[in-house]
Formats: sequence, C-alpha cells, structure tokens
Amino acid sequence: AKQHHCCLMNSLKHLVSRKNVNLCRSDTTEHEHDIETPHGVLHVTMRGVPKGNRPVILTYHDIGLNHKSCFNTLFNYEDMQEITQHFAVVHVDAPGQQEGAPPFPSGYRYPTMEEMAEMLPSVMTQLKVNSVIGIGVGAGAYILSLFALNNPTLVEGLVLINVDPCAEGWIDWAASKLSGWTSNLVDIIMAHHFSTDELTDNQELIQTYRLHIAQDINQDNLALFCGSYQYKKSPVNICLLRTCFLRIFKPLLFPPRSCPALLVVGDTSPAVEAVVECNSRLNPTKTTLLKMADCGGLPQVVQPGKLAEAFKYFLQGMGYST
Repeated sequence: AKQHHCCLMNSLKHLVSRKNVNLCRSDTTEHEHDIETPHGVLHVTMRGVPKGNRPVILTYHDIGLNHKSCFNTLFNYEDMQEITQHFAVVHVDAPGQQEGAPPFPSGYRYPTMEEMAEMLPSVMTQLKVNSVIGIGVGAGAYILSLFALNNPTLVEGLVLINVDPCAEGWIDWAASKLSGWTSNLVDIIMAHHFSTDELTDNQELIQTYRLHIAQDINQDNLALFCGSYQYKKSPVNICLLRTCFLRIFKPLLFPPRSCPALLVVGDTSPAVEAVVECNSRLNPTKTTLLKMADCGGLPQVVQPGKLAEAFKYFLQGMGYST
C-alpha cells in the first residue's frame, strides 16, 4: 500500500500548477492518534498545535479516499501552507479508511453518517480543541454538516465541497452512468467523483485515482463506508431528507446557530446541480458559492491554488488574519 501511495503522490505532483510542492513531504510536524469514541476508534492526524484562541481546521474526506489522497495536494500547496502557519489542522479518516487499516471483524456494524458525526466531539476533547472550521468533501461534507447542526458552539465555519444533501441513492445513479462498464465498486466510486468527460478525457488523473481506490483502501472497509453513505441517500430515506433539508442546513446559517459556509464545486462535477440547488436554498448573507470553471469532481486536487485563495478570503471574512 505504501508503494502505491507514493505512486499516487508522485503522479499528482504535476497537477499542481504555478507552485511546485513536494506532496510526499510535510513541513509541519504531524502526530497520528487513534481516538476512542462512543462509536468506535477514529484515526486522526494533527498537524501543528492550536494557535491561541483560533479554531483548528478539521477535514473529512469523501468515499474512496483518505485524508492524504483527498487533502494532501491542497494542504501541501504553498499558499495553503501560508494559511496553516496560523492554524493547526486535524485530518480525520473515516473508520477503516486510513492507510494500512485492518479489516473489520465479521459482523461488525459500521457507524451511520449520524454516528460518524457524533464521533467528532471525542476527537476535539482528546486533542484539546475548542472549536473548528470544517472542510469536508462529499460524504465528509455531509458528516461535518450534521456535526455542526448538533454542536453549533464547536463549529465556527464550514467549507463544503461537493455537498449533496438531497440526492437519490448515489450508487444507483452512478451505476446508470456506466453503460458498457462493469459496475464494480471501484467503477461506481469513480463515477461518484468524476464527470463522464473526465472519465474519458483525463486518463492520467483517472488511472491514478482508480489505482488508489482499488489498492490503497481496504475494499471490505470501503464497502461498509459506502453502505452508510448509500443508506443515508436510499429511496427509503429520500423523502425524509428532502423534508429535513432545512433542518439540516438552515440552522447552521441563522442565529443563534449562525455559521458561515463556503460551498465549492467544479463546473463539470457530478455534484454541480446539487450544490447549486443547495446554495439557492440558503441565506446569501451567510453562504458563498464557488463554482470553479474548467474543474471537475476534485477541485481541491486539480485547482488547489484557487481553493486556497477562496479559503483565505473566507477566513478573513470571519475576522482571521492569514
């Protein structure tokens, strides 16, 4: 797995435009922790130490990824490293998705999306973190939204990439895109991350991530994580989700639970319609939509500079100098 991860990181180097940053190296001290929570052990990686009363940046990745493959390109980008000189960072790996994770025992019940959100206060308590600014992608964006809803005093702001709170069962939708393909789990996750054009046109990026998803992530554990995300969006729950849309997101954006949010999506991302719809329902004084031109399903990977710049302005809008 380590060999494949290095291959992934090396393959992604050329994707970072303008600033050449070594993705295999971190200039910040990292400490890994396995933290006991009410719903099992959570693997987290902390970069730096909390800076005074400033919040910590907390990330949560999407299905098929871990914190490294989802966020290393962004956080090792030079402009983002300038920001993180002023903030500690906590990267959360969903249960069993970290590098080298052992398979769960037979009969293990994987936590639901709601339970994964409930695991995060334990992380903050153990790491002595008072508040966070969350950055989540896909499933991770949904988990952080639930976390902010249930713990409004712990979350100062949210950056939600490819957030899709109301879509129907994504596995069925993704499989429908794969005409002529063998619809195995890896293919389905690729269709979740990338547009049809990306899947056919950007072969180097696609092959890099296909290899990572197939070989670096424990496949049994990955299937369990996908199952929790699929259940959240199953046809049985979709009517409930639509009914609860405002309950999940509106309280984040109005007093006393005021929480600024930056919604991010590539203009050719599979999630673009859902993100635009989500933005249209939210308070425009608290929500900003960044729709990246010439960008697909992984804006934090293919356009880290643009995202780092937007994040800098987002932080400044919250009153934090960078």
